[in-house]
Amino acid sequence: MTMVRKQVYVTAEQDASIKRLARQCGVTEAEVIRRGIQLVERESEPEESARQAWLDELAYMKRRAAENPAVPGGKRAWTRDELYDERPKYLSRRL
Repeated sequence: MTMVRKQVYVTAEQDASIKRLARQCGVTEAEVIRRGIQLVERESEPEESARQAWLDELAYMKRRAAENPAVPGGKRAWTRDELYDERPKYLSRRL
């Protein structure tokens, strides 16, 4: 692995934290910074995969909407209360 030298500026508090973490972990200050970079990278990965999952779901919903156009006149044949009335029957079948 090739290492590249970087010069960074940190606050006095951050410098103290880096030194403390390096002592606690038994590693160099540079290793603490490298681990911090890896941590930030890992934390951002789920965010991107969640975004992609949402985009996939949105595409699916759009396909379904195109395949099943809305009820003519925009009126549905059921009410929310009817759905709730059916719910206990549905749940009891699953148990």
